[in-house]
Amino acid sequence: MTKPRKGSNGAERYAAGAAAIAGGSGGIGQAIARTLAESGADIAVTYNRSRSAADELVSEICKSGRRAAAFQVDLRDAGAVAAFHADVQKDFGSLHTAVYAAGPYIDMRFIGSLEPDRFVSTLGTDVFGAYNFFYHAIPGLRATRGVAICLGTPAIRRYAKRDVLSSAPKAALESLTKGIAAEEGRNGIRANMVGVGVLSDGMYHELVAKGDFDDRFIASAKRTLALGRLGTAEDIALAVDFLASDAASYITGQTLMVDGGYAI
Repeated sequence: MTKPRKGSNGAERYAAGAAAIAGGSGGIGQAIARTLAESGADIAVTYNRSRSAADELVSEICKSGRRAAAFQVDLRDAGAVAAFHADVQKDFGSLHTAVYAAGPYIDMRFIGSLEPDRFVSTLGTDVFGAYNFFYHAIPGLRATRGVAICLGTPAIRRYAKRDVLSSAPKAALESLTKGIAAEEGRNGIRANMVGVGVLSDGMYHELVAKGDFDDRFIASAKRTLALGRLGTAEDIALAVDFLASDAASYITGQTLMVDGGYAI
């Protein structure tokens, strides 16, 4: 396990409290949880249905010497999210980092064949879930002069056909992230977004299984990327780790695209 980072005043940033990760049972969320734990943070994750994955993650982190806990939370339920943050404060003492890594499965659909109800459902799940999560995190982050990080997509810079269910909600979340940065900077809170490129982790396997990602799409994606390869969940986790650290203490309101050069 790596040594905890030191703040500019010599104190360990993660000496007390926890990093809360919404969607911590997913492939990307798990990678973020492991990486922050390796940097010295105790971890609280939310999950919706994947209890076994969340429990395995918690067990792994605890065996490594950090504290961890998993909470079943419907992020669309503001009351449940408020209760989660209250539990984090009670169990860990404080909150120093809040990471939104949740989100629904994204169907690859042309706008002309996407039913309005499906658009409303996907937008509502992602945007309102993130809003609930950060709204109830802000009081805790104010107390620790903490960090908010939201996962997004490079499609908000370079639109990909059939990707409106990803790009539209994440565009709203980028605005939310910038708003937190602008309004809460006076309270010491930093807020940034990480744009998640095409990965071989996370939703990738389900997208392949459902036919949204086929060999033709993957080959085309690789040709589009400056680096010529798909990314990994660890690539995203390392970017989150950087933005959460004191190495990024003068960075706020930004979107860091971790996309292999897709959005160039």
